[in-house]
Amino acid sequence: MSNPQQLQALRREYTQARLNVAETHADPFKQFSKWFEEAMNADLLDINAMTLATASRDGYPSARIVLLKEFDEKGFVFFTNYHSQKGHMLAENPRASLLFYWAELERQVRIEGRVEKISPEDSDAYFHSRPLGSQLGAWASDQSQVIDSKEVVEKKLQALTEHYQDKIVPRPEHWGGYCLSPSRLEFWQGRPNRLHDRVLYTRQTENEEWQRVLLAP
Repeated sequence: MSNPQQLQALRREYTQARLNVAETHADPFKQFSKWFEEAMNADLLDINAMTLATASRDGYPSARIVLLKEFDEKGFVFFTNYHSQKGHMLAENPRASLLFYWAELERQVRIEGRVEKISPEDSDAYFHSRPLGSQLGAWASDQSQVIDSKEVVEKKLQALTEHYQDKIVPRPEHWGGYCLSPSRLEFWQGRPNRLHDRVLYTRQTENEEWQRVLLAP
């Protein structure tokens, strides 16, 4: 069992930077792009890794790491198996949350909004940009389903590899992209004494414009 005193002693001060509302972009997508570029320039690992939190129709939550593959003023795009647990949850409840955490920069970004499938054409374009092994893996794995052994998937992958040798692999209908269109984005910068800087952007329903405010840490 864990030692409570050891766990309680795990702490560090955040001192690298600060986040001033007046210095942030009025457009949250431009602010995200700025932070994302700074994370890239810092040579961080897996900067596009994000926690995707979903909930079932009755409110049962689930979270996992997925990879951001596109973003613009429309939203944030990721790809997955539509028959996976997250796919079923999004079909029942198309609201979700994303979380980016860049520990080395002492930053996190929280994003909330509605999720929709992207067009089949856009899913096709990304699918065919993937390595061959990833394309075949999308066919081989019935994601989130119970299997007797990993060997079942490996044998299926081998059979697919032989079948599609020197052929174009079509995108499975059960695999494709989702776009989360945000209604809220929060930018968090760690600060000393846990007095963190937090800037929240909220999309106004009456005019689709963004309101930007400072939150208490």
